Amino acid sequence: MAPQLPPSGVPVTPDRAGARLSLEGVGRRYGDRWVLKDLDLEVEPGSFVSFLGPSGAGKSTLLRIVAGLEQPSSGTARLHGSGPRPPMARMMFQEDRLLPWRSAEDNVLLGVRGRREEARALLDAVGLADRGDAWPSALSGGQRQRVALARALLHHPELLLLDEPFGALDAITRIAMQRLLERMWLDQPRTVLLVTHDVEEALVLSDRVLVLADGSVGRDLSIDLPRGDRRGHPRLVSWKEELLSDLVEPASAAPGAA
Repeated sequence: MAPQLPPSGVPVTPDRAGARLSLEGVGRRYGDRWVLKDLDLEVEPGSFVSFLGPSGAGKSTLLRIVAGLEQPSSGTARLHGSGPRPPMARMMFQEDRLLPWRSAEDNVLLGVRGRREEARALLDAVGLADRGDAWPSALSGGQRQRVALARALLHHPELLLLDEPFGALDAITRIAMQRLLERMWLDQPRTVLLVTHDVEEALVLSDRVLVLADGSVGRDLSIDLPRGDRRGHPRLVSWKEELLSDLVEPASAAPGAA
């Protein structure tokens, strides 16, 4: 059966609205160093949550644990779905990780058979309807990340994990990708976890922003501003300054800091 398409062209899966994430006492140790420790966290289905924190705070480690790519040294991480099947999670990285010998369309279909029309609908949704036959080398950085996003969404994940997906893009392309991601999330709700170093990106996209520090959550901020009208909002500007202060001050206080 052909995929059902909303106005944006994104295939809809009505019975999959997002996974619930439960972390109980999660810790991760590398040698003698605990990157995460005793982390408790509940993420509601269909919510968009961003993680901020200095390098080495454990943001990417947390995503890898949730994705099942790493095992916690202590505690448990559980996903709870809305249907009889176990919830599906897909991860998108800062690098697009496209195979150079496959076209854009075939990269979207990597590991999937019989869903070419749906892959084309997703390429259309991300603004690449006419680039399905293009090789990755012929695409810009932003276009390759759009292909990577379409590839992740083809699996209809209840949980989408984003590890600095726009970090290597220029400012204009980054804002365009943020708007695209938000529109697609609104069209087809799912739970999203985003790791970013961009404070404004986190505030613009998220329902909730968590700051990791010393292996645990140092701040948990709920964002209740209306979507589509956040950039430049006085409250967002105020939150941005507060969060930047939280992130910069610990680094300034580190031994040997200038």
